[in-house]
Amino acid sequence: MFEDIISLIKPLDNAAMDRCQLRLDNLTKPLGSLHSFEHIARQMAGITGNPRPKKLEKSVILMAGDHGVADEGVSAYPKEVTAQMVQNFCQGGAAINVFAEHIGARLVLVDIGVAADLSQLTNIHQEKIACGTKNIAKEPAMTREQTQQAIETGIKIAQGEAFKGSRVIGLGEMGIANTTPSTAIVACYSKKTLEELTGRGTGISDEILDRKVSVLKRAIEVNSPDKNDPIDVLSKVGGFEIAGLVGVILGAASSGAAVVLDGLITSAAALIAVKIAPQVKDYLVGSHFSVEPAHAEVLEVIGVPAYLKLDMRLGEGTGAVLGMSLINASLHVINDMKTFGEAEVAVAQDGPGALRQSKDVKD
Repeated sequence: MFEDIISLIKPLDNAAMDRCQLRLDNLTKPLGSLHSFEHIARQMAGITGNPRPKKLEKSVILMAGDHGVADEGVSAYPKEVTAQMVQNFCQGGAAINVFAEHIGARLVLVDIGVAADLSQLTNIHQEKIACGTKNIAKEPAMTREQTQQAIETGIKIAQGEAFKGSRVIGLGEMGIANTTPSTAIVACYSKKTLEELTGRGTGISDEILDRKVSVLKRAIEVNSPDKNDPIDVLSKVGGFEIAGLVGVILGAASSGAAVVLDGLITSAAALIAVKIAPQVKDYLVGSHFSVEPAHAEVLEVIGVPAYLKLDMRLGEGTGAVLGMSLINASLHVINDMKTFGEAEVAVAQDGPGALRQSKDVKD
């Protein structure tokens, strides 16, 4: 399944990363002192095959879908808010619109499973597979065929953005109650209990939080997802927008584009994508740590670092856009700072820097 796409995902360019690292080590600073920015710069060099990548075009792909499990009362907001927020996105009135404009990223909206007729909206990809998933507390969220269709949709959208020139693709989502299926996905691959993983999502009360844990336990028991089959996990306890984002990750990586994660939902999609194609991990860039407890856990399971602690829990791709700003800063570091040789500054005389810094490095 998806073998042709997966076969296009290339290893990172080690030669470009080594040349990037040489310059990073010889910029006018203590060795490794810009730590995370240096890590990101090196990763971008490997993804682009350019030791000094400059400004990279960016897109945020926001997948929207509803969830039958919302009927269990696990969210602070009613299900119809999904459609209302998609209309808000289209009108430019949401946080992601503001953040995307701030970073200069193209916002790509996709209706992949909203439980409302949005056909009147012209500035959105109309890719609806169904009007929301089934209720995972009672039955599988999607059929396997629907899940594959959603993944294929995400691949297509990501490849289209890459064709337009995007080399950095951020992930966004909208779907009332979608922290519930996302937590269920993470639970399939975590040793932590559901009580430890489950968070407050949109800001639910203690009473609803207890209900959410109970619903998650039922979902796992009823569906018995097979963690050795990531498509089975995704179809049984996932969602259309989560499956679509799995496809976006595969499509972006196969096109040589970096993928910037947002919070829990996008990271749950990344977990499934890595289980399908482990090589996509090298293309993933973490952004922030959500307050959702399952988010830090899923990043740990995948093995991808995040960089910002902002106590955010919004979604929409807002954290991903902030991650893009870190990429911008990293590219400025590698291109605009001077080396010791260029600036005529003395190199380290002791410690690791003395072994790796030289005034002869000028490129």
